[in-house]
Amino acid sequence: MTLISRREALLRSGTGFGSLALADLMINESNAEVGKMDPLAPKKSHYPSKAKHVVHLFMNGGPSQVDTFDPKPMLDKYHGKPLPDANLRTERKTGAAMRSPFKFKKHGQSGIEVSELFENTAMHVDDMCIIRSMHADVPNHEPSLMLMNCGDGRLPRPSFGSWVTYGLGSENKNLPGFVVMCPGGYPIVTTQNWRSSFLPGVFQGTYLDTKNSDPEKLVAFIRNSEMPIARQRKQLDLVQLLNDQNLASRNFDPQLESRIRSFELAFRMQSEATDVFDLTKETKSIRELYGDTTNGRQLLYTRRLIEKGVRFIQVWSGAGQPWDNHDSLEKQHKKLAGDWDKPIAAFLLDLKQRGLFDSTLVLWGGEFGRTPVAEMPGLSGRDHNHYGFTCWLAGGGVKGGTVVGSTDEFGFKAEQNPVHVHDLHATMLHLLGMDHEKLTYRYAGRDFRLTDVHGNLVKEIIA
Repeated sequence: MTLISRREALLRSGTGFGSLALADLMINESNAEVGKMDPLAPKKSHYPSKAKHVVHLFMNGGPSQVDTFDPKPMLDKYHGKPLPDANLRTERKTGAAMRSPFKFKKHGQSGIEVSELFENTAMHVDDMCIIRSMHADVPNHEPSLMLMNCGDGRLPRPSFGSWVTYGLGSENKNLPGFVVMCPGGYPIVTTQNWRSSFLPGVFQGTYLDTKNSDPEKLVAFIRNSEMPIARQRKQLDLVQLLNDQNLASRNFDPQLESRIRSFELAFRMQSEATDVFDLTKETKSIRELYGDTTNGRQLLYTRRLIEKGVRFIQVWSGAGQPWDNHDSLEKQHKKLAGDWDKPIAAFLLDLKQRGLFDSTLVLWGGEFGRTPVAEMPGLSGRDHNHYGFTCWLAGGGVKGGTVVGSTDEFGFKAEQNPVHVHDLHATMLHLLGMDHEKLTYRYAGRDFRLTDVHGNLVKEIIA
């Protein structure tokens, strides 16, 4: 091995210092350019696609797959008895097999079996792809919510909606590109579910508490009753001028940039948000189709937001974990499904009638499922189950009337064609025209993506 002196080492590597300086200058120039552009302007996808919008119907808490979209007749045979396979159990103490209290029936030309809980939704089964082999990492709400929403159960990563709006922008500059609706307050782990993390703040979700039906309460401070629009514009222009100077002096700090853009968006929303959330402008027949309920209003808001060009809309069951039925499952699931069934069916029908179905990708599901065995004690509820659960997709580019994968004969674990959450994300991005391996953002010296280093396309989902 040939040894070199410190002087010679410096001479050989000296040009590298110039490269470091150049890189810093280029970053500054790049940041300056980003500061001039609208990050929510529509962007081209990696390749052509049908889907342009995403609607995520989040049944937080974990709906039971064996009581909704994954019938298991063997549970009738073993009801009240231990399962024959000791491996079919969770890390927690659980009891005997518990049959579903709900009847399943075949629907549509595809003949897919759906529980009586979703009899109205089942009218659209020929347009749905039901994934019965979903699986996640752990049986706990917090990390499973983070995995489903952000692609990681532990680390602070951008949410799915943030990645989509970062990749595609939005089609309406007067409304947020990513809207989150959850009645009664925040769900568990709160705003982490729709955070932008290290992506610019403009891509984070905008939360609405949909327990309010009055547009003025739904979007707080949507109107300025003391100052006309023209005067507000002059005031904001002055603030913008001062903020731009401050932004330049701070090397185009992304957090400050996001704050400035939020002011502009709030101003522009005055002209459009009050209109989109005013359901009195809908016909009586449409309002009756959806129903005058919280979920009916949420999904009617959703259709109106899609018409306005909003890219990603997430609709939650409610604060807390509504579907987390460790006991009284029959009563609770019946009520919850009853609140959702008619509005979902109305929403899918409305999308079809307005020519929006093919351009809208709809996802239904929770963060995990529930066990086929009963929660201790008694036979009234089910525990968490991440080993196997169900979700369904409909709309833009989805192969309708299909079932992907299966769980074992009792509905505990994904066996045939297992689909991890990373695979679901990769496939949904593909349906939106984006390659999940190319949709990246450089942060802390490395390229990040929604699926991290995982994710495979599930081709059976794609039409």
